[in-house]
Amino acid sequence: MKQKVRNAVWPWAGLLLGAIVAVQASAQPVAGPPEVVPLWPQDHWHQRALGPEKTGAEGSAKGAVSGVSDARMEIYRPAKPNGTAVVIFGGGGYFRIQIGSAATPTAQWLQSLGVTAAVVYYRLPADGWAPVSPFQDGQRAMRLLRARAAGLGVDPQRIGAIGFSAGGNLAGIVATRFDAPFYAPVDAADQLSARPDFLGMIYPVVSMRAPLDKTRSRRELGSQADAEQAYSVEAHVRTDMPPVFLAQAVDDHTVDVGHSLALYQAVHAAGLPVELHLFEKGGHSWGLGAPGSLVGQWPRLFATWARSHGYLGVAPQALMPISPAVPAPLQGVAPVRDDDGSGD
Repeated sequence: MKQKVRNAVWPWAGLLLGAIVAVQASAQPVAGPPEVVPLWPQDHWHQRALGPEKTGAEGSAKGAVSGVSDARMEIYRPAKPNGTAVVIFGGGGYFRIQIGSAATPTAQWLQSLGVTAAVVYYRLPADGWAPVSPFQDGQRAMRLLRARAAGLGVDPQRIGAIGFSAGGNLAGIVATRFDAPFYAPVDAADQLSARPDFLGMIYPVVSMRAPLDKTRSRRELGSQADAEQAYSVEAHVRTDMPPVFLAQAVDDHTVDVGHSLALYQAVHAAGLPVELHLFEKGGHSWGLGAPGSLVGQWPRLFATWARSHGYLGVAPQALMPISPAVPAPLQGVAPVRDDDGSGD
């Protein structure tokens, strides 16, 4: 008798399961793979990196990219864009870029919110490029994304930037020196502004000046004679810069928490919008932050802050999964160091 009941119920269970899957699929559409966009015309820069491009496979280098010759961005388009975009700069002390552990997960998280996200592969001084190279790439990425805004379903006045560690320094300089002539104009896109409309800096390198000049970033940029002044974000705070969101752990032994404090104080003193979150524990290079950790709160805090300034749109009721193993909205990434024990 039990077997007959089971056989009678099973077809209905299969139909019910199929209906549930169909509803979930319609509620959480899956976007396609990222689009790769070169930042410069082919052979624009008449040199190559010292070595081939490679991605680290283990230890602190896992998922980190170095040897970038062809600067580019990977654009993650949401199935239903909400009009906001964010350019993402991974960290790595200007000798590599933490793509796998920070930049890509953040892009996927933003994509799940309806935000168009662009991960930048910028040229690195450690690979033989001039110290100004990453800042050239940063400006160019902002301008190119703004030039493509209409085709991406993005409002050109709702394009922000997020930077991690050295990428925070890069994003901060782009946000404060957006009109600096880091390179000669290439095409019509370079007539557009490189200014982000809002700025997130996560465990950022801010200053090149003592006593905060102990980072790997400072060493890599140091071959430029005026690097201390040129690339200290706090030295370039201005009234027309975007609002700033800062997050860092107090026990960060790679980038002193004084970096975030210095920028907060400079922006606040100028009477500009700035929000700072200091977490008791978390160390350095946590990306989105592990689920349940103190630093894992920053994505929600950032989203709330950005919405308070009119960006990111309304909070979605359902989010597209970031990966099969970890559901949205806050995929956690195990903390890894951005360095080999010698810097940020």
